[in-house]
Amino acid sequence: MRKYFKILKSALLLSAFFLSGNLLAQNNILELLPGSERLEYDQKTGTHRLYGNVNFSYQNNVMFCDSAYYFQRTNEVRAYGNVHINKRDTLNLYCDSLYYNGKTRLAKLWGHVRVRDNEYKLTCDSLDYDARSGQASYRTGGLIQSIESGEKLSSRIGYFHPESKNFFFSKDVKYQSTEMQMTTDTLRYLYSKQTAYFYGPTNIYTDSTTLYCEAGSYNTRSQEGELRKNAKIYRSSEFISGDTLLYYPKNQEYIGKGNVYMMDSLNDMSYSGNYAYSSDSLKYRWLTGRAVITKYLEKDTLYLHADTLSNTWSDSTDIMKAYRNAYIFSNAVQGRSDSLEYNRMDSLLYLKGDPILWSNKGEMKGRLIEIVLNDTLLNQATIFDSASVIMPVEKDIYYNQIYGNKLVAYFDTNYIHRADVFGNAITIAFPEEEEKTDSLTTIKRIGMNRLYSSDIRVDLDSAGIIGVAYLQLPDGVFYPIKSLNQEEQFIPGFNDRSALKPNSIEELLDQ
Repeated sequence: MRKYFKILKSALLLSAFFLSGNLLAQNNILELLPGSERLEYDQKTGTHRLYGNVNFSYQNNVMFCDSAYYFQRTNEVRAYGNVHINKRDTLNLYCDSLYYNGKTRLAKLWGHVRVRDNEYKLTCDSLDYDARSGQASYRTGGLIQSIESGEKLSSRIGYFHPESKNFFFSKDVKYQSTEMQMTTDTLRYLYSKQTAYFYGPTNIYTDSTTLYCEAGSYNTRSQEGELRKNAKIYRSSEFISGDTLLYYPKNQEYIGKGNVYMMDSLNDMSYSGNYAYSSDSLKYRWLTGRAVITKYLEKDTLYLHADTLSNTWSDSTDIMKAYRNAYIFSNAVQGRSDSLEYNRMDSLLYLKGDPILWSNKGEMKGRLIEIVLNDTLLNQATIFDSASVIMPVEKDIYYNQIYGNKLVAYFDTNYIHRADVFGNAITIAFPEEEEKTDSLTTIKRIGMNRLYSSDIRVDLDSAGIIGVAYLQLPDGVFYPIKSLNQEEQFIPGFNDRSALKPNSIEELLDQ
């Protein structure tokens, strides 16, 4: 984008006329050249009047006009009609009339003002210049154009400081080139820093990107941009917003600070956090501080949350990772672990380090949990090493439980309906029976079944275990409800951790 702002530097052409700060400030500094058709002098008023093809010279600068007045006593000059100043045959200034006060060192140019060199030209209705402060300005609209490239910058008000090479444009500022368009309320350019500053609502448009901010800056040397106050970046299938966005188009990089949000509509995903980094060239994203990746599915929405989230992708991979206090959340399934990894290409989600998965009334745990996702969200979960499922029958007292070396859980519309257990399988269930009286039917818990087998299949519904199939003859025992063996009531390593289960994404982010 450096070339987009080259036109700002062209404002320096004004300094060619005003840089000395002395123009007409002393007596006898103007040389009248031959060619004037008539010269009059009023001794009483000290006024010189020149008519027809008037031609002055000053320090190799030449001024032409139809007529001119020089007021010797007040040290004022007025020039009228086809005023033209030529600076060493490289720069030219044109206007209908010109006024200069040598005492106050104030100059005023009116009517079709044009300043141009071989590359750029400035046009405006009127132009003021204060030689004391070295400031030129227009207040009724001005336009800077590149003769070669067609770049244009227009504004209602413009200020130029040739000495310090600082420039200000305000009110309806518009920039246009073949690659970019920009509108803003105020634009300030510091030549020493090669930096343009934006104030007020600003829109920048390119073929592939739209940027918006209400304050910001862009360095024409490094091509680094900073968008502040309600900053937004729009691309073909992406949207990025934040309190502050740092924009590096040369390296295709973005940094977001404060309330960062990124939407990837192509993949139906969004990213949010307090700090974010994204690189198209590296194909990498990184978020921290209330970091959330949201995956929009056909029948649900899946949230990934952790202290830190990252996303790397290529033509063959798309992997998201979460570090420290990792959570997943949807309407039908929730989970947590020390870290997690989601491969979007093969729809596999891994919970690593003390993982827990909640679905309906079930709580699943093990050393590692592998989840298969599809458009209906949850399809299958495989739990490795000391795998368990617990479902409260009467919370803090009775639990239906499944345990084994490995457990594969199958889901229907996001609810677990079957579990295959392999190796040292244990099931604990609390069967019930109906008791009928003349007018009432009640459910009575009759006891506890504790059964062992090498491999088993367990069928479940929302109420718990409804059937068990054994691949080998099971070994077990039934305890009547009044004579439960407390040591046999729970599977190895039993621990109800439902207190960690998030009930909403808002509750999760507030933790």
